[in-house]
Amino acid sequence: MLASVRRIAAVTVMGLRAIPDRLGASLVIVIGMALVVAVTISILSMSVGFMRTVHNTGRIDRAIVLSHGSQYEFGSAISRDNALTIGDAPGIKIAGDGKPIVSAEYLVAVLVTKTSDGLDAYLSLRGVGLEGFALRPEIKLVSGRMFLPARHELIVGKSALAQFEGLEVGGQVPLADGDWTITGSFESNGDERESELLADSETLLSAMRANTFHSVTVMLQTPESLEQFRTAIAANPTLAVDVTRETEFLADQSKYLNTFLTMIAYVVGGIMGLGATFGALNTMYTAVSARALEIATLRAIGFSGVAVVVSVLAESLVLALSGAAIGAVAAWIVFNGNLHTVGGLVFRLAVPPSLIALGLAFAFALGFAGGLFPAIRAARLPVADALRAT
Repeated sequence: MLASVRRIAAVTVMGLRAIPDRLGASLVIVIGMALVVAVTISILSMSVGFMRTVHNTGRIDRAIVLSHGSQYEFGSAISRDNALTIGDAPGIKIAGDGKPIVSAEYLVAVLVTKTSDGLDAYLSLRGVGLEGFALRPEIKLVSGRMFLPARHELIVGKSALAQFEGLEVGGQVPLADGDWTITGSFESNGDERESELLADSETLLSAMRANTFHSVTVMLQTPESLEQFRTAIAANPTLAVDVTRETEFLADQSKYLNTFLTMIAYVVGGIMGLGATFGALNTMYTAVSARALEIATLRAIGFSGVAVVVSVLAESLVLALSGAAIGAVAAWIVFNGNLHTVGGLVFRLAVPPSLIALGLAFAFALGFAGGLFPAIRAARLPVADALRAT
């Protein structure tokens, strides 16, 4: 058994040492796999970064209330009276001043211009209640000052500030009733709020001549208080609303875009991977033909077909994984941590170790598929025919 392993290792090392002699053909596999892995990882980094942003936004001890049947905040309408009733429900955490931590919120779409390509996009201007920052303690002012109620003032998330024109502190944001002044910028753990503008909800509601909020978000006493809160809301005949845990609401909102990005990554990667596999097949068949005399000689002196199969497969896998490593490193350098914009949402692309491992596994599968049939052909190569041909 040990002798067989040594023979397989010897043949494998011999094949790997011959790679420089076939450098041009070998580079076909390396470059092909590098491109496949780099492209696949780059697209998947959008999905990973997007879901990280969504995950950072939600908390299990927050709940969002929308009017019954509404799937999105913009499609919801909650009256002032209903907002007050919701804020009095049991299960809501009480702040140090004795007030429930509740924020009745109103949204306005603001037209802005992308810094990168000059295209238009819409950002959300979110009007928040007086308890809005107790509700979201992750929001921290990083420059300027906070907006003041009853004034046309707002603050901007740092991700939006980095990706869109005209959002610097001191700048003006045009709305239907006139310009609003940007008084400061904030960060929020890289979540969705960093892609928004924030202002006082009552001021925004008055300026837009509206009389209903889009949503009400509450801080629960504990994550388990959701059922108590939901039961109390459902039992009130004056309310026709739906209560959802914030994490569940955001996951539901994001699933379609995440599925689309993932599907695109696998479709594009699969098409490119198919091409890379054919390139590997062609290269390995060429390598087997070039090594026909060597393989025949090894078979003639007693080396098994298994040793030949392992040798050819090892060469294919080494080339594929070398290309995958190059592609993964390139994707990490170019994409990891970079800001990307989809519509009005800004998020950071992410290339975590798990994504690199996925790229390497993908290349391993392609390299194995590309080397398997040439390896079998090499093992079945008639010794006499190979010797006569050479």
